[in-house]
Amino acid sequence: MDYGLNEQQQEVVNIARQIAQKKIKPVREHYDKTEEFPWPIVEEMRKADLFGVYLPEEVGGLGGGNLELVLAAEELSRACGGISLCVATSSLCALPILLYGSPELRNRFLPDLATGKRLGAFNITEPSAGSDATATKATARLEGDHYVLNGIKNFCSTGKDAEIYVVFASTNLNRGPRGISAFVVEKGTPGFTFGKKEDKMGIRANGTYELVFQDCRIPRNNLIYKEGYGLFIAQLTFDYSRPGVAAQALGIAQGALDETMTYIRQRKQFGVSVSSFQAIQHMMADCATQIEAGRALLYATVRAMDAANGPAIRKAMTEGRIVYDCMQELDTKRWTKESGMCKVFCSDTAMRVTTDCVQMCGGIGYMRDFPVEKYMRDAKITQIYEGTNQIQRNEIAMMMIKEAASKSKREAVAA
Repeated sequence: MDYGLNEQQQEVVNIARQIAQKKIKPVREHYDKTEEFPWPIVEEMRKADLFGVYLPEEVGGLGGGNLELVLAAEELSRACGGISLCVATSSLCALPILLYGSPELRNRFLPDLATGKRLGAFNITEPSAGSDATATKATARLEGDHYVLNGIKNFCSTGKDAEIYVVFASTNLNRGPRGISAFVVEKGTPGFTFGKKEDKMGIRANGTYELVFQDCRIPRNNLIYKEGYGLFIAQLTFDYSRPGVAAQALGIAQGALDETMTYIRQRKQFGVSVSSFQAIQHMMADCATQIEAGRALLYATVRAMDAANGPAIRKAMTEGRIVYDCMQELDTKRWTKESGMCKVFCSDTAMRVTTDCVQMCGGIGYMRDFPVEKYMRDAKITQIYEGTNQIQRNEIAMMMIKEAASKSKREAVAA
């Protein structure tokens, strides 16, 4: 399918595909087994400028948008969802700084994230605060020119290997959800350590860690935007980051189907190739159709997002202002519904497709020395992180109800 990519976007695809095929595929099994962090591959991604394809040139990026990020994530994940994840986690760290950070905060942290010089991570989850982020127990107390952080965060992807973290903590427990704030915390800050490393089913090349804060003092100006805006920052960030999860899911699905097609065309049973059986052909057709439908939805969504958000980002960069404030002035819409749709559809597709691929390959598909079972293990997390698909459906429905109410109100006024 020709999606009308411009020259720069096609170059992003070509470079990411080259790294995926030549650098990632030969070593993905090793990193999955050992759970080592793939620093040699990270260096290749740095050289190719893949960490900053979506960030403005003013902060060291290539000046693209969400479409460029999605293209890179999809191609890299086509080889390995775990190895590619550090690009997504760095973008998840960079987005709240880009959208809500002061010019000083942007200039301090985004150039390193754009070049991949330092990797980023984002952590809102706690033992008692998963889908319900309002249950955050970690605290940040202002003392003079510093905030003092205390608490435990868990399930942090790229955990110990990142150097810049966006962390959420309550600056006023009495205000509940309205008391949660967002901060940038740097690795090596006294009082910031790492706890348990998780032993995961999939994406094993990317370490998931517990973060521990014990009287961790961070500069006051590391606060992102204002106190009490943490949940707003998280929600808007997820509006723009969930298409990245969708892209990861699509890449995993496509990679599994690629491997399956190669195998079932060669594998013979009853004297003919497995791909010649109609039952298998129907599964092939369904897998390919679902992937292409997800890709069309995803690309259309991020193109619309980039067109809508571009003016606010350019205005903020030119005028030295906060992007979110410019978005408010320009009345930029929220993308909660559309980004949720992308995440739900593409991750559900990835799980269906990888399951069917294991089935089409038969016994060998279940074996660790054949890559399809790894795609199935990697696919599962895309239905869970950055908001479970059940939560996504809640948010999609909520936005539909709001839109219907708004439409009814407009029609009543017009009448």
